[in-house]
Amino acid sequence: MTTDASDAVEIREALLRLRRGTGLPVAFGGLMEAGQRMRISELSGTATHALRSLAVTSGTGLGGKTVALSRPCVVTDYSASRQISHEYDAPVAAEGLRSVLAVPVVVRHRVRGVLYGALRTALPLGGRMLDVAVEAARDLERALVVRDEARTLAAEAGAGDGAGPGREQVREAHTALRALAPRIADPELRAELLGACALLTPESAGSPRVRLAPREVDVLACVAAGATNAVAAERLGVTPETVKGYLRSAMRKLRARTRGEAVVAARRAGWLP
Repeated sequence: MTTDASDAVEIREALLRLRRGTGLPVAFGGLMEAGQRMRISELSGTATHALRSLAVTSGTGLGGKTVALSRPCVVTDYSASRQISHEYDAPVAAEGLRSVLAVPVVVRHRVRGVLYGALRTALPLGGRMLDVAVEAARDLERALVVRDEARTLAAEAGAGDGAGPGREQVREAHTALRALAPRIADPELRAELLGACALLTPESAGSPRVRLAPREVDVLACVAAGATNAVAAERLGVTPETVKGYLRSAMRKLRARTRGEAVVAARRAGWLP
């Protein structure tokens, strides 16, 4: 797996958040490639290019240990540490790094990358710094999930003909993404996700006659996937009563008497794939 331009932007933003939150002057990171190797692709606050494009194998060095264990690791003095192997001492020394932390980026139980933060002095990196670094990694994980889903949607939209299993997969992905969108804090990323959803519905070809609120569409997408009010509430992060309210409102607008009729009407109106 290679790092594309959009992934690179997300990594850089995560590194900036890590530096701002921890006060560490240096941060760097990258995603996993084929096999058990991670390549450092993004640098923030570095003085040299010694670490750029460095390939880190699982189990080697601090980052490789983080990949192998799938948990954060810290060293107070990199070159002198007995807790890691030392295949990468030369580029680390060239950048003048001493204290380093590394946190894994884990997506669907698989390590997708590593974020590092570092000092040029040998000082302990406290628990607060590690907590902030882990949160930056979690933000990156969420962004990668969104981008993965958007790519899947685009691929399935190209493959599906509207009658076979491909369309059902598109509908399932659409439902999952509609439920995920409200949890995305970044407004630009959230808008990008919803834009990917819109590409899969007839709504994108013209304005539907019935106007539904975003949350009404979210609830209908869950109902279309067979979710009960309780399950829809859990997916959307609201109460079952709130789900009922949105569903009643949508049914009224769609002139539907049942949940099933509402889903059919929403599809005909271009709100659901």
